[in-house]
Amino acid sequence: MMVRGFYYEGWTPHGKPLKERKKDEFLAHVRTAFRNDPELDYEQVVLAVFELLASHVSDGEIEKVKRTLPREIRSLWSEPMPALSL
Repeated sequence: MMVRGFYYEGWTPHGKPLKERKKDEFLAHVRTAFRNDPELDYEQVVLAVFELLASHVSDGEIEKVKRTLPREIRSLWSEPMPALSL
């Protein structure tokens, strides 16, 4: 996955990891990544990614990841995910 990111997606590790401690700062980075879609609910995007991770990673590993997150960002994970409208 990292090799794909480096060579095919243009990802560079420079400046990472980011040190956001606040929910708003974290969501601002998500908003920047999706700047071409201003109607998108950025918090719902984060919830969907967290839900996807939880479905592919063991509960114990997910708990370890949650504990590493700052409190405000971790709070995004514990909020119930709203139903997606298709």
